[in-house]
Amino acid sequence: MKTLRRLLFMIVFSVAALCAYAQGTGETSTAVNAYVSDAQPKYIFMFIGDGMSSPQINSAQIIGGCNESGKIELDKLTFTRFPVVGIQYTQDATSFCPDSASTATSLSSGFKTHSGVIGMGIDKTTKGVTIAEKLKAEKDFKIGIVSTVTLNHATPAAYYAHVANRNDYYDIGLQLVESGFDYFGGGSINKAEDGGESIYSLLEKAGYLVTSDRDEILSLGAESGKVYAQSPVLQDDGAMKYAIDAKDDELKLKDFVRKGIDVLYNEKGFFFMIESGKIDWAGHANDAASNIYDTLALDEAVEVALEFAFDHPEETLIIVTGDHETGGMTIGYAATGYNTAYDILSAQKLSFVAFDEKLIDAMDSDFTFEDLMAMVSSDFGLGRNLEEACSEALILNEYELAKLQKAFDDAVQGNMDGYEESLLYGGYNPISVTLTHIINNKAGIGWTSYAHTGLPVPVYAYGAGAELFSGSYENIEVAKKLMALTGV
Repeated sequence: MKTLRRLLFMIVFSVAALCAYAQGTGETSTAVNAYVSDAQPKYIFMFIGDGMSSPQINSAQIIGGCNESGKIELDKLTFTRFPVVGIQYTQDATSFCPDSASTATSLSSGFKTHSGVIGMGIDKTTKGVTIAEKLKAEKDFKIGIVSTVTLNHATPAAYYAHVANRNDYYDIGLQLVESGFDYFGGGSINKAEDGGESIYSLLEKAGYLVTSDRDEILSLGAESGKVYAQSPVLQDDGAMKYAIDAKDDELKLKDFVRKGIDVLYNEKGFFFMIESGKIDWAGHANDAASNIYDTLALDEAVEVALEFAFDHPEETLIIVTGDHETGGMTIGYAATGYNTAYDILSAQKLSFVAFDEKLIDAMDSDFTFEDLMAMVSSDFGLGRNLEEACSEALILNEYELAKLQKAFDDAVQGNMDGYEESLLYGGYNPISVTLTHIINNKAGIGWTSYAHTGLPVPVYAYGAGAELFSGSYENIEVAKKLMALTGV
């Protein structure tokens, strides 16, 4: 079935691309702009892969593709088949390596600001008005916000909140309630009771159905009213599980998108922002497998939106982009030269977070390096010989074994504060981050940072008004183009 859908997508995208090409080459740019201005999307999906740029996207295409000599081929994602592709530059008012607060503000409101600031100008006083707020107030659109991380985290908050400090979680939570938006889904509310009455209680008083019951979430529809649908299964950080850790019967990002459509659909229109937030978190930790599988989960959610677009072809616009790149991910590593072997990543069975939890449970006064190696073999497929390793490619060489031994010693001794250790571990558990580095490097993946980078980010567009998103531009133009298209 999935193959059939992808074939259908390819046909539709090919026809759309040919039409766009014919228009672009056979008519003047004025005519193209006139066509764009005539488009009036009524149903808008704004997908943001936090920390996602070209390396993350192409890695997700490589892992499912073919790596045989003479048959090298990508397994293209749903959104990379979109007929319109642009690129946005992500710097904010203070840095070429910006944070999610400022970049999401640019995407939602159309202006630059400081890193750490949400929905306010450079003076940290002037409040902007987001595309979601404008559509709610001026067009009576229904508004949906979904994220795999906490819903008062920087990126989702940038569509409804205005604070000088992204860490003012309780204040952001209050503004979530005050927004009156129609559907929130995915992660929890961070520090929901840190400033007084629980944000969840305030949501219920404001008329929201607040639920974390799987069956109730799956039964949501237009009659449900305003909804806060929280995943019934969360990791300790209050976010949804990484895709690599989630069980088959657990709710995924695509499920929250599908139910969001059911809640939001109406004749006036809706704006639906969906964030895959843990692409960024995995990038910070340099965990390629977790990063890639969350990117694939985002693509599955885009597929749900595209199914809706096929039913409403003249009225739907889908945008897929990132806010910035995280980790300096590269396809290519010094030790692998011109080769990659992404199939190696399949030996990793869990995220760094899940492995950290196992380490915490296992590491006591009697925990030895041999105990660790048993876990390494089971969860990462790595070993000192073929008896321990899943394959010859996953056998640790002397250099890698020495790195792992040092990481073990540093973790046991709590030695993580030195300059060398900060470069090696970035503040993460020395053992888990060393393991992800080793398996990533064997696969042909490198990292340059535990923070964000200044890489430009691609923009993929499909549907009514999509042509407006081609070319290269500042990230603020994404919001401005949406405002122009919707006439707010």
